[in-house]
Amino acid sequence: MYALEDKTANIAAAAADGTRPPLLMGILNVTPDSFSDGGDFVNPRAAIHRALQMVEQGADIIDVGGETTRPGAVAVPEPVELSRVIPTVRAITSATEVPVSIDTRRASVAAAAMDAGACIVNDVSGFKFDPGMIPLLGRRRPIAVAMHMRGTPADMQQHAAYASLTGEIIAELMPQLQAVFQAGLPRERLWLDPGIGFSKTATQCAELLSGIGVFAALGFPVLVGPSRKSFIGAITGRTEPKSRIFGTAAAVAAAVINGARIIRVHDVAEMRDVIKVARAIARNVPTETEARL
Repeated sequence: MYALEDKTANIAAAAADGTRPPLLMGILNVTPDSFSDGGDFVNPRAAIHRALQMVEQGADIIDVGGETTRPGAVAVPEPVELSRVIPTVRAITSATEVPVSIDTRRASVAAAAMDAGACIVNDVSGFKFDPGMIPLLGRRRPIAVAMHMRGTPADMQQHAAYASLTGEIIAELMPQLQAVFQAGLPRERLWLDPGIGFSKTATQCAELLSGIGVFAALGFPVLVGPSRKSFIGAITGRTEPKSRIFGTAAAVAAAVINGARIIRVHDVAEMRDVIKVARAIARNVPTETEARL
C-alpha cells in the first residue's frame, strides 16, 4: 500500500488534469433509509462486496456515507454514523488501493474515517454544519468537497428561491472556500459541487447541468452527483429511483460535456460507458470560431 498522502496527491492531480477522463465516484450508502439504495448495503459483507464490485467496474473513488441526506431526512446520532461507516472504510482501504471518500457533515466522523484510510471528505453542507470541519480540513489536508446546500436535508427544499441560480450558489460558497484556505487546505485539494437536488427544484437542477462550465471557470474541479435523483423522476415521471438509469445517463453526459471532472453515481458500469462517449463528443465539439466558419 502506498502512503495516504501520495494517494491524496495523485487523485487530486487526476481530477485537475483535463486531458484525462473525468473520475467516476461510486456511491456506497451503508444506511437503512437512503432514497435509492437504503438497506441494500447495511450488512458489512454486502457493503464490502459492493465496493469491490464497483472497483472492478471502473470506479476511481468509493464514496461511503452513513447518514441519509435525502429531502426531509433528519440527522442520525454521531455514534450511529460512526458505527456504520468506519468499519466499512477500514475494510475497503485494506482491500484496495482505490481512494475512499467519506460522505459526512461531522468533523469527528471525517477524522475517524481519515484515520481508517479515507483521503476525501465530501461535506454536503459546504463545511457549514460542524464548526470543527474547517479546522480539521486545514490540519489534515485531505481532498475536500464543498457542496452547496441551503438549510438542512430536513428543510432544504423550502429554500429553493433564487434570483440568480449560479451567481447565488457561488456567492454562498465563497466564504467557506476562503475560510478553508485560510485554515491551511491547499487550493488544489478543493472540489466544488453545485448540489444537484439539494435546495434546488427540478428546473434548477437542469439549469445547473447546462451551466457546469460557470463553476469550472472558477478553477476547481467540479463534482456532479445527479444519480437517480428526484429531478429525473420529475422530468420522466419515473417514481422508482432505480428505474431512472437512462435519465441519469443523460444527466451524466450533460455534466461531462459541460466540464464536470468527477461524476458521482450508483450505476458504475453503465455510467463508465456514458462518460467515455460523452467525453469523445465533448472533445470534438467545434469551438465558437469553428462554428461560425
